[in-house]
Amino acid sequence: MEEVVERLRKLNKTISTMESCTGGAVVNAITNIEGASDVIKFSAVTYSNEFKVKMGVSEEIINKYTVYSMKVAEEMSKNISLYTNSDYGIGITGKLNRIDKNNLYGDDCVVYVSIYIKESDEFDNFILKVTESNRVDNKNLIIKRLEEKLLLLM
Repeated sequence: MEEVVERLRKLNKTISTMESCTGGAVVNAITNIEGASDVIKFSAVTYSNEFKVKMGVSEEIINKYTVYSMKVAEEMSKNISLYTNSDYGIGITGKLNRIDKNNLYGDDCVVYVSIYIKESDEFDNFILKVTESNRVDNKNLIIKRLEEKLLLLM
């Protein structure tokens, strides 16, 4: 994330994240870089549906599309950007090779990632099939792909 932080700093842009399955791994990767305090505004780990809703995700969207959907990832990315007035918002939801007893629907190996760009009021989204056998490797895969996407957007 070093190049992402540096570009954000040069562009005088900010970023915030709302993460679920990655559990804060993205914001951790960002804050591991010196100077991150110039670009990161806020991060929320919203593992439960309850806290996604408290952070602005529509309960109707969760009920209609399921918590494991691109629509929910979009709600997460846009709401965190609006909440913090950040130039970019990141929303991540999905499952990292595990069954969720509270949400039994959806593929157990799919992650939905949404990047909200406030300036254009647009999303840049991708779906990632996680194939690694452990959570750390899957989180690193998501971070790598997200970093690539962010660099293309800036």
